[in-house]
Amino acid sequence: MTEKVRDNPARNRFELATPAGTAFASYRRDDMTITIMHTEVPRALEGRGVGSQLVGGMLDLIRNEGRKVVPMCSFVRHYINTHPAYADLV
Repeated sequence: MTEKVRDNPARNRFELATPAGTAFASYRRDDMTITIMHTEVPRALEGRGVGSQLVGGMLDLIRNEGRKVVPMCSFVRHYINTHPAYADLV
């Protein structure tokens, strides 16, 4: 999959288009933080790395904005814990 993660501020979520539908991470923005509330991957693609691709791309976008992350979503928390290169965003 070569699609890129994009921010959709109108829907308060990061999105990754897939052939089976859109994977997304819903968020709430504050001054310097983005709180990630929930991630969802199309059921047909669960367990195939789409969630990791979504979260990695989302964290890269957040880093480029100079913001920090509040990972309320357990999947995002786990991803950050297992990818120490993103620990500075928390």
